Formats: sequence, C-alpha cells, structure tokens
Amino acid sequence: MAFSTGSSGGSAPMADMNVTPLVDVMLVLLIIFMVTAPAMTFQIQIDLPQPVKDLKPPERDPPEPIRLKIDAGGQLFWNDMPMPRNALGPSLMIEAARDVQPTLELDTSPEVQYQVLTEVLAEAKNANMKKIGFVEDSNQY
Repeated sequence: MAFSTGSSGGSAPMADMNVTPLVDVMLVLLIIFMVTAPAMTFQIQIDLPQPVKDLKPPERDPPEPIRLKIDAGGQLFWNDMPMPRNALGPSLMIEAARDVQPTLELDTSPEVQYQVLTEVLAEAKNANMKKIGFVEDSNQY
C-alpha cells in the first residue's frame, strides 16, 4: 500500500485505485479480438464476366422492345393490342428465336394478381427470353 507524505505529521493511506488488473484484462481482450477477427471474415463467391476475344460490336439498330401490359383483370396487351393468354408462349418463342432478341418490357397494373405476373414470367423464361425488364407507365397510374 502506498503512503502519502503530506504536511501532517502522521502517515495516512492513499485512496487511489489500482488499474493494473484492469489493464491486464483489457490487453487479454485485445489479443482475443485480434486472434478471432480474421476467423470471422469470409470470402464471397462472385461470378464475374470474363473477357471475350471475339467481341462483336454492338448492333447499331436494336429491335424495338416488346411492350407487354397486364391490366388489373389479368388481360394481356402485346404492344397495345389485346392478346389471349394461350398465344403468349408461341409469340415469345418466335421473338426469342430472332438473331437479336428484343427486350420484353413488362408493364403491370398495381392491382394485378401476383400469380398472373409469375405465370407471364414463367412463360418468358420457358420461351428462352434473355432480356426482360419492368417498366411503369407514368400516365396510366
């Protein structure tokens, strides 16, 4: 225990806190965190595009996109023309077989049932459509 050499004739004990055990605990925790921090990191696997030697120049005149609208009742409109649901698959297969596929732009009403949208997306996938996008017509809503 440390003693103070104050002006009084007697020696009184000092009331200071001993920080040595606190520093020891902090150093042990620091070492534990330094050892475990690299173990907590992990690699994320990402498939990056690879460079191609025979890169074709982009086509100057891409085909017009196909605007497929789905209204609240589930009715389909192919470029603003009504289309029966059973004609969608063959029409998409014809478009997918072209040399340069057009973009399929899906425009859905906010009230359309989710099942109708998933059926249309499944038809597009089964027809091997590669370019599918979602658009919103600001005038409609």
